[in-house]
Amino acid sequence: MPETEEFTGLERGQYCGTMALHRRLLERDGEYAANRTVIENHAFAFATGELTSGRTAVTKIPVVVHVVFNTDEQNVSDEQIHSQITALNQDFRKANPDVSKVPAVWQPIAADSLIEFELATTDPQGQPTNGITRTQTQKEKFDSEDDSVKFPAKGGVAAWPADRYLNLWVCQVFSSAIGGTLLGYAQFPGGPPETDGVVINYKAFGTTGTASAPFDLGRTATHEVGHWLNLRHIWGDDFDGCSGSDFVADTPNQGGENTGMPTFPKISCNNGPHGDMFVNYMDYTDDAGMFMFTRGQVTRMEATLDGFRSSFNGSGGGGRG
Repeated sequence: MPETEEFTGLERGQYCGTMALHRRLLERDGEYAANRTVIENHAFAFATGELTSGRTAVTKIPVVVHVVFNTDEQNVSDEQIHSQITALNQDFRKANPDVSKVPAVWQPIAADSLIEFELATTDPQGQPTNGITRTQTQKEKFDSEDDSVKFPAKGGVAAWPADRYLNLWVCQVFSSAIGGTLLGYAQFPGGPPETDGVVINYKAFGTTGTASAPFDLGRTATHEVGHWLNLRHIWGDDFDGCSGSDFVADTPNQGGENTGMPTFPKISCNNGPHGDMFVNYMDYTDDAGMFMFTRGQVTRMEATLDGFRSSFNGSGGGGRG
């Protein structure tokens, strides 16, 4: 597949690099593998009701957006960055205008995560900031296979402390493994702090400026931040096998990802009459076709905020547990 700057014909199903990063870390980083076991056991305890969230109010997560650009086009505007923060807050708070499009059968379980995002106002040294860094680079694009956008020596920008900020890098990103452009990727909880965060292609970021249809409603970031909070792809990443799991009870089993704009119901894996929950942010449909998180997904995010990322809600010691 040729590497391309254009989104014509791209499908999210081919261009989310999170699981590829997850598998590489499992193979190469024993600490990550051990952390993932602890994190999943904690999530299971939340899913079964053995543990419950201590959160009683909205969790506000400070965000630093690292704009890493080679061309002027890639240097996305402050307005575009703010549009992405607005989209994240609408989606995670179930305040998105299109939530009414959720099929009636799933409306009762469409959930508000009580998570909000705000650009950081103080940098790691305690100085005032607008939550945006801008770095011009000689690199035309960054390979997800080596996480190069996160390292100054490779033309990127270093993460701010990952227990205090959600690091969000915006750049031209591709995968040498698939030979094509990526929409984005994230690091699940449990990985090295120096690479912890989310990377978004500048053409799939926000709702204005360089954001390009069909990925121009900010939902690449919604999807990838979901991963950062430990949500899995809704079909369980077993291709079309019907045996995978996202470890969430209220998302129907489905036979692989959905792309484009499916119509309800779309049946797979004997999951009729309602079929796949392709309107979920953790599927691969176009931005205009995804509208919701479920209660079970919110419980899983709460487990993350109670555990590895507890530093963001003040309930634990640094979120590095």
